Amino acid sequence: MISIEVQNIFKQFGEVVALNGCSLSFSAGVIHGIIGPEGAGKTTLLRILLGLLDCKAGEFVYFKNGESMAFKAVRDHIAYMPETQSLYGDLSIEEHMRFFKDMYEVSDKEYEEKSAELLSLTRLHKFKDRPAGKLSGGMYKKLGLICALLRSPQVMLLDEPTNGVDPISRREFWDLLYNLVRKNRITVLMATAYMDEAERCTHVHLMERGRVLAEGEPKSLLTRFAVRNFDELFLRHADTDANVAANTGNGATI
Repeated sequence: MISIEVQNIFKQFGEVVALNGCSLSFSAGVIHGIIGPEGAGKTTLLRILLGLLDCKAGEFVYFKNGESMAFKAVRDHIAYMPETQSLYGDLSIEEHMRFFKDMYEVSDKEYEEKSAELLSLTRLHKFKDRPAGKLSGGMYKKLGLICALLRSPQVMLLDEPTNGVDPISRREFWDLLYNLVRKNRITVLMATAYMDEAERCTHVHLMERGRVLAEGEPKSLLTRFAVRNFDELFLRHADTDANVAANTGNGATI
């Protein structure tokens, strides 16, 4: 199983600081929620971990069974699901899966087994001939997920995978994640702005304006900050920021 350590990552776009000295620890085989509002730095962090962006300072290291790995060695074991997926509206579910099969160089035998399993798990087997452009929002997200899973990843980076999805489809998506992690011990990093999803994660990492506010198990964090939910926790930090700014005359953050 693969874990990830991030140390003092700093990333800036022009005058905008996207990540400001972030240090995070992602243990193996569980669901990590990277929780924060728009502009918190969640997408930037995921893209750095994928090697799509360079960081100005700091580093990140992948570990397998406690031993550090070169990024080149782990790259093929990572699956990424961006917030805006690049699926083809006129291609069916099955055509998409065969396209990704060829791209990932999955053998015919492995594909037959894997595709049947994934279609059954997502309950898309009855719709495999339906074009992606005619899928509901939830089904579209599931298609993106199973295409990523065809390469049998050990790490999954999910950027706002439930954004814009109806409540029932969100619940089904989470049930799917739980099954995947329980069966395959995949390490999942899921970025989301939905505060209620924080409590569904094994571990949460709260971010705001490029900084890490706190990390830990959801219930432990709520107890530590003496709040009922994560909406209240973020509002408390926002109030603190406002007081600091009012007293110092600047936009200092926590």
